[in-house]
Parts: sequence; C-alpha cells; structure tokens
Amino acid sequence: MSAKHVLLIDDEKRLARVIQACLSKLGGWTVTVATSGVEGWVKASTEQPDAILLDVMMPDLDGLTLLHQLKESALTQTIPVILLTARPPAIAPDSTEPLPIAGIIPKPFDPLSLSNQIAEILGWTI
Repeated sequence: MSAKHVLLIDDEKRLARVIQACLSKLGGWTVTVATSGVEGWVKASTEQPDAILLDVMMPDLDGLTLLHQLKESALTQTIPVILLTARPPAIAPDSTEPLPIAGIIPKPFDPLSLSNQIAEILGWTI
C-alpha cells in the first residue's frame, strides 16, 4: 500500500506541528499543513490529498464554510474530511441534513493515538 497524503488545515501552528509529526512518524503518512482556511482550500484543490483534517474554528475562513466549499467543488468533493474541534455539539447545523464528513475528532485529543483514530474512521490500515 502506498503512503497516504493527509492535508491538515489548522490555524494553531504549534498544534499543527505536533499533529504533523505524529501522523508522519506513527501513521507513516505524508502530511501537508495549511494554517488558514484560504490556504487549505488552495492546497486541497491542487494537491488532491487522500484525506483532510479540518479545524472548525479559524479566523479567515471557518471550517464549516470551507467544508461546504470542498464538497461543492468537483475537484475536492470526494476527499474525506474529518473535523477537529473543541466544541463538537456546537457544529451541528440547525437543519436535519447531516454534515458531509467522515467523522469528528474532539479537541483535546491524544496525539499518540490520533493516527489510529483517523485510520479507523477512514478504514485505513497502519
């Protein structure tokens, strides 16, 4: 199996470095980091990762708005998205339509088990 490519979109730079290191070392994956929603949109469109880890609360383009952009674009709509959030109940929309996501990982999380959580959600083997 070839190495997976994960795009991490999170504006917390220190946390992003920790996540990148853990997923690279423990998951064996290539991890690209975007520190803003706008940068994440560009990288998702051009790099076509195997999965996206998306922070919900970001200053320039929030995660839920970016999620909808990703799912509306033919270039990115099939890429599975996992939300990283400190407030899982707060992301539920008022409508009855479910969010188009593969899963949610609440913050804080254990960085050492993060790759296993992602693999389980996506059905990947490590």
